[in-house]
Amino acid sequence: MRWFRKPAPPVEQKSLAAPDPELLALFGITTGATAISGPTALRVPAVAAAVRVISEAAATLPIKVVRVDEAGTDIDATDHPAHKLLTSAANEWLDGWELVRDLVAQALVNDRGGLAYVGRNANGVPIEIIQPQVGQIDVQYDVVTREPSYRLAGQPIAASDIVHVRGPFDRCPVSLAAEAIGAAAAMEKHAAGLFARGARPGGIIEIPSDLPAQALKSLLQSWHETHDGASKSGNTAVLLNGGKWNPGIINSTDAQFLENRKFQNIEIARAFRVPPSMLYELDRATWSNSEQMGKEFLTYCLEPWLRAVESAFGRALLAGESGLRIVIDRDDLTRADLGARATAYSSLISARVLNPNEARGWEGLPPYPDGDTFINPAISTAKPPSAAGDANAS
Repeated sequence: MRWFRKPAPPVEQKSLAAPDPELLALFGITTGATAISGPTALRVPAVAAAVRVISEAAATLPIKVVRVDEAGTDIDATDHPAHKLLTSAANEWLDGWELVRDLVAQALVNDRGGLAYVGRNANGVPIEIIQPQVGQIDVQYDVVTREPSYRLAGQPIAASDIVHVRGPFDRCPVSLAAEAIGAAAAMEKHAAGLFARGARPGGIIEIPSDLPAQALKSLLQSWHETHDGASKSGNTAVLLNGGKWNPGIINSTDAQFLENRKFQNIEIARAFRVPPSMLYELDRATWSNSEQMGKEFLTYCLEPWLRAVESAFGRALLAGESGLRIVIDRDDLTRADLGARATAYSSLISARVLNPNEARGWEGLPPYPDGDTFINPAISTAKPPSAAGDANAS
C-alpha cells in the first residue's frame, strides 16, 4: 500500500466547543430529552431492521465493472483489477459482498458516511480495499468549495484513495431521526419495566392510621417481595391495619400504548424511506399494495444508495480511466415470477422485439443455433433447431 500526500485544502476546523453528535453520544450526552444516535440506535428493532434491509439488499445485487464500446453497449470488463475486488475478495479477510453491506450500513448510522481505503501497488493499480474501524478515517470539508480532505490514523490520504458513501444533508438517517428513535427506545424501556413489575400498573396502599416509619418500610418491603415481578403476578395480597389497595388508573395514553409503539415504528420507516411492511408492520399490508411498496422501496429508498455506491467506487477505482464505470445490476429486485416472465418473453419474441437467444440470455441460459433470428413462432413454419437437426441427421 502507498499513501499519497498532497497539500490539504483549507478545512473547517471543529473544536470541542461545537462537538459532533457522535462525540456527544460517546460521553452519554444527547441533543434532546430522548434522542439517541449512532450504534446505540441499532438496539431499537425497527432501526436495526431498516438498516439491514437497505444494506443487505444493496449488497445482494451483482456489482461489476463495465466497458462502454463505440455503440454505447456495456461489456463486462472482467480483466480490470477492480472487478475482482468487488466481486470476489476486497482483501484477505473481507469479500466484496461484506464490503458493500458494511459501507451502506455505516452510511446509514454515521454522519461521516461509509469510508474505506484503497490500497495500490507501486504502479498505482488497486490491489485491496480496506474498511478501518469507525473513526479511523477522518473527513473535513473546505469551507468554500466543500472539497473533502481525508486522514487515516492521522496521516493525510488522497481523496482518490478513499471510497466514501454518504447520504444527503451531511447527516445520516439515524441522526436526522434521533428524537423519533429515542421515543421508540423509551417505549421499549417502559414496556420492559412494566412486564418486569408484573405486567400491571402501580397503585397506592392506603393506611387509615399513621404507621411508624419502620413499620411502613417493612410493609413496602413485604409488598415488593410478594408482588413485584412477572413470576409473582396474581399472588394474593394481605393488608393489615385496615390497609386498602387502590390500583393506578390507566389513562388514554397507556391504553393506546401498543398503537403508540406501532406509530413510532412507522416514523422510523418514514425516516429511512422503507415501506412499513418491510419492517414487519403489516397492519395495512395487502397482496396488492405490498407489491407496489416493494417497487417504491427500490425506486425511492434503495436506488439513491445504489447510485451513491456506484459513484463512490467509480471515483476511487476508475479515476482517470475513460469508458469504464461501476454498475450494480437491479434486475434481481425487479424480476417477476417465472410465469410472468414466460408470458413477457413470448410476447416480446412474437412481436420481434427480442430474439430467442436474447431472452435465454436474460435467464442465464446458453444460446442455441439460429436463435438470433427475429421470428414470430406463432406464424413461422420453420422447424425448431432440435427438430431440424434430427431431420438432417436422418
